[in-house]
Amino acid sequence: MKFAELKDLTLQELAARSNEMRRELFNLRLQKASAQLEKTARVRTLRKDIARVETAISERRNKPATPAAP
Repeated sequence: MKFAELKDLTLQELAARSNEMRRELFNLRLQKASAQLEKTARVRTLRKDIARVETAISERRNKPATPAAP
């Protein structure tokens, strides 16, 4: 997932995507613990995607409201 893909999403959509990815990461960790995980690189890419989404969320929350142009 690229950061450019996240620019068009709303704050609620980003939060939903973050929760979805965290659930997937949890499931991958369970698979890894039980030696059933086939694509081990998916854990790493998923962690990076979660970081991108969380960064986009924090940028939107910390962004000051811009005044409307006259």
